[in-house]
Amino acid sequence: MLSFALRRLLTAIPVVLIAVTACFFILRLAPGGPFDQERALPPDILANLRAYYHLDQPLFAQYLSYLAGLVRGDLGPSFVTKDFTVAEQIAIGLPYTLILGGAALIVATLIGVAAGIFGALYQNRAGDYAIAAVIMIGVVVPNFLVAPILQLVFGIQLGWLPVGGWGDGSWPFLVLPVFVLAFPHAGRISRLMRGSMIEVLNANFIRTARAKGIGARRMVMRHALKPALTPVVSYLGPAAGYLLTGSIVIEEIFGIPGIGRYFIQAALNRDYGMVLGTVVFYMLLIVLLNLLVDLAYAWLDPRVRTR
Repeated sequence: MLSFALRRLLTAIPVVLIAVTACFFILRLAPGGPFDQERALPPDILANLRAYYHLDQPLFAQYLSYLAGLVRGDLGPSFVTKDFTVAEQIAIGLPYTLILGGAALIVATLIGVAAGIFGALYQNRAGDYAIAAVIMIGVVVPNFLVAPILQLVFGIQLGWLPVGGWGDGSWPFLVLPVFVLAFPHAGRISRLMRGSMIEVLNANFIRTARAKGIGARRMVMRHALKPALTPVVSYLGPAAGYLLTGSIVIEEIFGIPGIGRYFIQAALNRDYGMVLGTVVFYMLLIVLLNLLVDLAYAWLDPRVRTR
């Protein structure tokens, strides 16, 4: 297992390097800059700012300097927020983003797996069709449209839940954003789980278990669940990455002070440091999540370790 993990980690290094390089040069070559304002700065002040942030150096020298900082764990300075570095701002918003994305991932996985098992056990019946209809709504309708509808219904008209903000971090403030994030992924997980469970239930070892008189509940939980989870586990890595990065829009809609709000403000202000640092951080997080998913997949299917 250790050698398998090391192989996966080594293959991720070129991916990270290519992504960092692409993000760095795209940001630097895009029109505009962090010091462009409605009223232009005097040339001497602009020159001092560029020298202070090393923007007067050749582009490739800036790139090598940024890579050296990444190796040391330094994401660089923010060009707009003077009192906080990029790492400090990410550290402030990270707990909110992790709580929101982690809760959405757990909810999506639990609902999706349960709905998939139900659909497989009651295949082509009324309950299966009803779940498929709800799933289609979650997959087709974008979350930035679902969010204001739920805010209007449950927050304003019914008054059951807060329409936004973090408050004291209690569950009423999390229900709507977590549901909006989790809904489409719960649908995708349920379809994966349903198809995989149907295939497993038709396998020979399941027929043998039925012939021995094992009950349906015990058969599913002890014999069919683990092999049926393999495609779901493969999906959880990209899903976790999407939930964390996709929370950017949800954090802005619900006014949650996570990393997403810093990223949007940095993009509007053309803050090179914050935008690039956020992208690099999300990318490293996604690589780590995919590595954990690969390890979980190898645990579920030992044949993967030899590939």
